[in-house]
Amino acid sequence: MRSKPNLAELREKYVKDGASVPSSVVAELEADGRAGAAALLKAIKARQADNRAEGQRLRHMLKYENELWAQGFKLIAGVDEAGAGPCAGPVVAGAAILPIGYKLRGLDDSKKILDEDKRDELAEAVKRDAVAWAVGWCSHEEIDEINILQAGLLAMRRAVDGLKVSPDYLLVDARRVPGVTQPQRGIVKGDAQSLSIAAGAILAKTTRDRHMNELGAKHPGYGFEQHKGYPTAEHLEAMDRLGVLPFHRRSYAPVRRALGLEPEQQELFAVEAPARRSKK
Repeated sequence: MRSKPNLAELREKYVKDGASVPSSVVAELEADGRAGAAALLKAIKARQADNRAEGQRLRHMLKYENELWAQGFKLIAGVDEAGAGPCAGPVVAGAAILPIGYKLRGLDDSKKILDEDKRDELAEAVKRDAVAWAVGWCSHEEIDEINILQAGLLAMRRAVDGLKVSPDYLLVDARRVPGVTQPQRGIVKGDAQSLSIAAGAILAKTTRDRHMNELGAKHPGYGFEQHKGYPTAEHLEAMDRLGVLPFHRRSYAPVRRALGLEPEQQELFAVEAPARRSKK
């Protein structure tokens, strides 16, 4: 009599590790009368449904890239920035050129990826697999001097210039990178529409978050590890209690209030509510 399959081993292989499930294994589990076999089969089918849904999502996220690849553009850089809303620290941009047809499970609009470890894992995968990648920075001093809109664009330009391989087309989140010779397209909510832009966004966000974590370790009491420089109630209270730090943005209203200064006549940024501070 043939022995029944080891359900623990099958669960490890086909549910946890996500290996492709042969039809013979499905048939064997369907014929197995054990409750554990029925539960395993249900988990396998749920995993298969998730895989199909993720495959469809990734195909949708490559629609702009597929159009450009078909036109002969091979080195498409996705570009995005992180850190427009915070009142402390730099703004950081990321640029990534993905291999043709590349798909990375879980890579999405960075606003939807709430787990910091997961974002770091995806960023490392992009760095490992990309044809080229780079980040560009604009300091708090530059933000105060030229305003956050121009600083974000400059950070994007620096990220593109930092690529070791020159792209032949740029896909950019909502804007256009100034001063570059390549053709480009700005896509509204691009980090949710293009896998290349999502790759640039995850590089920008993880790089900036890591920097803000380091500042938090150097300046305990401000909570930079949690709010990343956004003007949360905790952050505003810390500025009032502990003082304004050198890397706070002097052109931003919360910092000017903490310094006892009047707001500037025209503030070129929008302070986001604390509940939305993970936007970039």
